[in-house]
Amino acid sequence: MAVTLLIPTALRNFTDRKSEVTVEGATVGEAIRNFADAYPDIKQHLYQGTELRSFINVFVGETNIKALQGLDTKVADGSAIMLVPAIAGGA
Repeated sequence: MAVTLLIPTALRNFTDRKSEVTVEGATVGEAIRNFADAYPDIKQHLYQGTELRSFINVFVGETNIKALQGLDTKVADGSAIMLVPAIAGGA
């Protein structure tokens, strides 16, 4: 199934400045792995070892996958997956 990953500005340096990338995947985890395989320089920013970094939030539509089945959440053909890295800051 083809799904669209929506890429935040902070990660676009690793996707040739693309804001969206279409990848294959039946689950969120599979789609993100295929995305990382297509853009290997982004892997270190998404994964710690084999696990998705804890500060990367992932949404299917408007729902955080943490409220669903996590990376095992199934996606339909044409679904949109949004990657949202947490932003920290302060004075």
